[in-house]
Amino acid sequence: MKLATLDLTIIGLYFVLMIVIGLIMKNRAKKSKDNYLMAGKKLPWYMLGLSDASDMFDISGTMLLVSMAFLYGFKSVWIPWMWPVFNQVFLMVFLSKWLRRSNATTGAEWLGTRFGYHDKGVVKSHTIVVVFALMLCIGYMAYAFVGVGEFLEIFIPYETIKDVIPFLDQHLEHLNPSSAAYQTGLIAAKNTTAQFYGVSICIVATFYSIVGGMHGIVLADFIKYMIMIVCSLFVGAIAMQELAKSGILISDRMPLGWDNPLFGKELGLDWNSILPSAGKKLESDGYKLFSAVVSMMFFSGVLKSLAGPAPNYDCQKILSTKSPEEASKMSGFISIILLPIRYFMVMGLCVLGILFFKELTLSHHQEGINFESIMPAVINTYLPTGLVGLVLAGFLGAFMSNFSGTLNAGQAYLVNDIYLKSINPNADRKKIINVSYLSGTLMVVLGVGLGLLIKDVNMIFNIITAGLYGGFVCANVLKWYWWRFNANGYFWGMLAGIVASAIPPTLSVTGITTYFDGTRMLYFFPVFIVIQLIACILGSYAAPPTNKETLIKFYKDVRPWGFWKPIHDEIAATDPDFESNKNFSINMLNVGLGIAGQILLTLLPMYFILSHWKSLFIVLALLLIIVVVMRKTWWKRLTDY
Repeated sequence: MKLATLDLTIIGLYFVLMIVIGLIMKNRAKKSKDNYLMAGKKLPWYMLGLSDASDMFDISGTMLLVSMAFLYGFKSVWIPWMWPVFNQVFLMVFLSKWLRRSNATTGAEWLGTRFGYHDKGVVKSHTIVVVFALMLCIGYMAYAFVGVGEFLEIFIPYETIKDVIPFLDQHLEHLNPSSAAYQTGLIAAKNTTAQFYGVSICIVATFYSIVGGMHGIVLADFIKYMIMIVCSLFVGAIAMQELAKSGILISDRMPLGWDNPLFGKELGLDWNSILPSAGKKLESDGYKLFSAVVSMMFFSGVLKSLAGPAPNYDCQKILSTKSPEEASKMSGFISIILLPIRYFMVMGLCVLGILFFKELTLSHHQEGINFESIMPAVINTYLPTGLVGLVLAGFLGAFMSNFSGTLNAGQAYLVNDIYLKSINPNADRKKIINVSYLSGTLMVVLGVGLGLLIKDVNMIFNIITAGLYGGFVCANVLKWYWWRFNANGYFWGMLAGIVASAIPPTLSVTGITTYFDGTRMLYFFPVFIVIQLIACILGSYAAPPTNKETLIKFYKDVRPWGFWKPIHDEIAATDPDFESNKNFSINMLNVGLGIAGQILLTLLPMYFILSHWKSLFIVLALLLIIVVVMRKTWWKRLTDY
C-alpha cells in the first residue's frame, strides 16, 4: 500500500503545526531559564502527567509491545516489569513528593540538597550523576531514533526512494541481483534508508523542542496524545470488527495458554508447530524459565523504583510541578491515562497481525523475521485511508515527544550543571538561551550517532534497562534511606555500577559476544548490586559524614522514612514535638495496590478487544475495589509526609 494523498496531507499538516508551536512558544520560553526548562513551574499536574504519558507512548516501545503481545500473549503484561513500569507507582505513592520538595531544577542539582554543595565528594558526585544523566538521555534518543527509522521504512520502503536518493544503494550498482552479496547489500540499503528517515525526523523534533522549550513540548504532547486516543479507539474497534467478521477464535491460532496471564515455572508457549521462527525468537529472548525471569524483574524493578526517577524527562516533569502533592497526582495520572489507551492500540494491532499474518510484508534480520515490524505492517495494510495518516502523525508525534522530552532533560543538565555551574555562572539570559540551543544540538548529534550503531529496538532497550539502569540503583537507593551515606559513597557507588553494568551491553553492541542478549543480563543484576553496595559502603566510610546542618535540613524538608534515627534525635533534642515519618506500612500497601492496579489496567483493553466478558468484569470489579481503598489510603492522605 502506498500512502494516499489524504494521509500525506494529514502528516504534512501535523509537521507544520509542530513547527508553528515552536515559533509561538519561542518568546514565552525565552523569558527566563526556568521558563525555558521548566515552564516556570506553572503548568497543572494533569497537563504534565499527560505530557509524561505522551513521552512514554513512543514508536519504539509500542513496536516492542505489539511484538511481545503477539509472541507472549497475555503473559506479555509482566514483561514491562523489566523497565520497570511500576516505578510510577512508587513515585505516585511517596517519591515524587520527596523529590519535588527540593525545589531543584535537575536531578544533579538535587544532590546539593542531600549532600551539601562544597566538599570534594559533592563535586565528584555531582559530576558522576551529570555523566550518567547525559548517557541515559543519549541512550533514550538513540532508542527513539532506531524505532522511527524502522517504522517509516515500512511505509516508504527503500525501493520507493532509491532513484531519488541514489547514495542509499550505490554499493549495489555492480552486483548481480541474484547473488548472495546483492541480497546482503539490499538488507544494508534498507537499514540505511531507515537511518535516513530517522535523521530527517530528528531535525523537525529538534527544532520545536529546542526553540519552544518546556512550554512547546507540553503543548505538542497534549495535541499528540489527543490524536493517539482517537487512533487507539479506532484501531481497537477495527480489530474487534475484523475478529467478529472472521469467526475465528484467536486461541485456535496461537499456542495453548496464550490468552492466560497466569504462568508456572516455565513460559509454556509452544510455537514450534505453529510458527517455528516465533519459537526461535522466544528461545533467543530467554524467557523460558518465566517465573525466574519475572521474579528477577520484580526484584530489580523494586530496587530501581526505590532509587527514585532516573535523571531524564520523568524527573524534569516532577520537578516542574507546582507542589509536592501535585507531583504525586501527576505520577498517578500517568498510569491511568497511558495504560488502557496504549494497550487498546497494542492489542488491536496484535489481533490484526494474528488474523492477517500470512499476508503481512514483514522485514527480516539475518536472524529471521523482525517481529517488531508487525505494527507498521498492519497499519500500512489494514487501516483505512485517513486513519493511516492520523496514526502515522500520532506516532511520529510520539517519536518527537519522547525525543524532545529527553532532549529537554539533557539540555537542563548541560546548561545548569555544566555551563552555569563550572563555565559561566554569571551568564545573562540571552547567553543561557543560546547555550541551550547549542547543547540541544550537541545532544541530538550524540543520540543519533549512537542510534546508527544499534541493530534493533530490543538491543537499545536492553542497554538502557539492564545496562545503564543497572549502574544507577544502589547509590540512589541509599541516598534516600540511610543518613550515613555521603557524597563520596555516592560517587564511588555510581562509578562502580556504571563501569560494571556497562561491560555486558558494550560487548553485545560491538559484536564480541551475544551472551548478554535477551534476559541474560538480568541474572547479572545481583552481581552489579553487590559491587555497587561494597563501593558505596567503603566510599562512605572513607570520608566524614555529610555535615549535620545539611542532613537536618534535608530530613526536615523531605521527611523520608528509613535509617535516619541519629538525625531525628538531633532534631528532637531541640524540637520535642517533631515526628518522624511513620508512613512506611501504608506506603507499601499503596505500592502493592498500585502495582496490581497497573496490571489490571493493562488487561482491561486486552480482554475487551477479545470480547472475554467474564474476565473483563472480574478485572473491573477488582479495579473498583482498588480505587475505593486507595481513595482512603492515598488520595485523602496526599498532604501526609
